[in-house]
Amino acid sequence: MTQGIFEHVNMTVADPKRTAQMLCELFDWKIRWQGPSLSTGFSVHVGTETGYVALYSPGTAKKPNNESYQLIGAVNHLGILVDDLDATEARVKAAGIATHSHQVYDPGARFYFHDHDGIEYEVVSYA
Repeated sequence: MTQGIFEHVNMTVADPKRTAQMLCELFDWKIRWQGPSLSTGFSVHVGTETGYVALYSPGTAKKPNNESYQLIGAVNHLGILVDDLDATEARVKAAGIATHSHQVYDPGARFYFHDHDGIEYEVVSYA
């Protein structure tokens, strides 16, 4: 059997360009592709050489009525691995984004934040 390797996740957001810009600024990612997509929508693929987040907007997206942790099929958070947790948190805070749920555990540490669409991100370091 061939081992699968994570390549990307696709998320619906209000403004793909805005979310892509935030992710580039916070994590030094690059835009890999952008353009028209499914059902006259627009997508931006942002990430690294080996993995990315596809940010999609149909133009008239609706926010869910429930928290993601209560919805079957929902993505609860996106985990981002970094080398320097403190420097990344400083960058997140400098962008005007509040962080929460700090935890230190074996073998690493983490914090969380929510973006302008309410999407939760977990930032983790094993350094």
